[in-house]
Amino acid sequence: MANEEAMIKLRIDVDYPYPSRVKSFLYVALRIKKRKSHDYLKNARIIAKMINESPKEVMAYWFFTPYTIPDKKLLDLLNPDRHEVALHVATDPYREWKTLENETHRKANYYTIHGTKSLRAQLLWGRKLGEEQAKIPSDFPLKLFPINPTLSLDYIVHERGLEGAKDALNRWADKECVWAVHPDWLFRKGRNRGPFYQSFKSLLEVDKELDTLRIRKRGFVKIASHKSEWKKDFIPKDDFIEKLSERGIDVFTFLERKWSSAIINPPSTWTKTEDNFGMLEIRDYESWWNNVGKKTRNMVRRAEKSGVRVTVVEPSEKLAEGIWKIYNEIPIRQGRAFLHYGERLETIMGNMFAVAQNSTFLGAFLNEELVGFIQILYGDNIAIISQILSMQKHWDKALNNALLAKAVEVCASKGERWLIYGRIGNHPSLDEFKESNGFIKFPITRYYVALTWKGKVSVRLGLHRDFKDALPQRLKVPLIPVLNWVSRRRVRLKH
Repeated sequence: MANEEAMIKLRIDVDYPYPSRVKSFLYVALRIKKRKSHDYLKNARIIAKMINESPKEVMAYWFFTPYTIPDKKLLDLLNPDRHEVALHVATDPYREWKTLENETHRKANYYTIHGTKSLRAQLLWGRKLGEEQAKIPSDFPLKLFPINPTLSLDYIVHERGLEGAKDALNRWADKECVWAVHPDWLFRKGRNRGPFYQSFKSLLEVDKELDTLRIRKRGFVKIASHKSEWKKDFIPKDDFIEKLSERGIDVFTFLERKWSSAIINPPSTWTKTEDNFGMLEIRDYESWWNNVGKKTRNMVRRAEKSGVRVTVVEPSEKLAEGIWKIYNEIPIRQGRAFLHYGERLETIMGNMFAVAQNSTFLGAFLNEELVGFIQILYGDNIAIISQILSMQKHWDKALNNALLAKAVEVCASKGERWLIYGRIGNHPSLDEFKESNGFIKFPITRYYVALTWKGKVSVRLGLHRDFKDALPQRLKVPLIPVLNWVSRRRVRLKH
């Protein structure tokens, strides 16, 4: 029987003092031992914090060289209950051992030996050419750290990728083994190491709050946001911002959900831009029906007279097949390339079941055939129209009007007060449809928090925003036909 509570043992070889390989090489080559730089042992501090936050039983053995002696910042994190300071011998075992204990005021019990086959690295560490590692005297009082079984996580990630590392973690979860890592490869890929951060956090079961992030690369800047930022109120706190910065995120962006929780006195360092959602405030179905125009009511009636039946549909393989047929009806919709055209049935089914517990599917049926559907997602104090789509060949039957009317009815029955339907301002004909069904242009504020110097430069130059969002509305509208033409050309070349 697997022992799920087996202690996680870590061997952490702190070879180099900085995340930057070049800076570390200069530091070692010039024999510099100052430890006041803000990024000194930065990755080691991140690893120590992850260990301290882990709900698992963990014991970490830290092996330091003469050039990576822990400073006060790191030592404060190395609680003896989970961390033990040890020696990573570079050239002189006795001198390095005494230096480590004197400067850390910690007793060392174990040692490992720094080794390298690289002639350049041997010279860098002050060894003779051909001397791969220092020689240890037979009377050296420290114990050699047990070697077997030791699994090098950064090496496994490099050789097998994230899935291979995940498989290794699962297979060795209940076994007595030691996981070895080098902090300098936490986020960076080398010739035969790293990056092992994702696998390491999986091993320790930490940083789960970062799993919901969407990270995009815009030029030289990494921008993060929550995947479901419209579902829950969120105001980033200092520890969250610090964690993102440590993990290489330059800018964090989030929405102020004014209908639910307004932000009072935001920090002056946050940059804000104005945006909008198409929002419908729901009191009850009858009020909505009476407030929309006569044309909209007639469109809903037209669907009914055409024999269209709209009902709640449970997620199933049959529903997925119906959605697949709708997706693959035509490659062009509303004048632009349709992103879901050509999507596989397995992908559709997987996406559908992934959100099944927190959503409602409505289907429009004509002679028992699914000819349109709408997906409603639910968040805190909000319902969101994720998709609304119908067969193009039945456009004359006002399917989308019937689907939207049913969506309002379902939301009203569930007590949902607000219904979101995307942004207003990017597509004139779709905007007209939203407004005719009672949606208004609801102003919201998007905040950008610059976390690094690159993030600050990006925000100051306005490079943090999407091109289409940065464009003034007077320029955006004339460009829409051009962008639609470009997307159509791309899809024609593809298919």
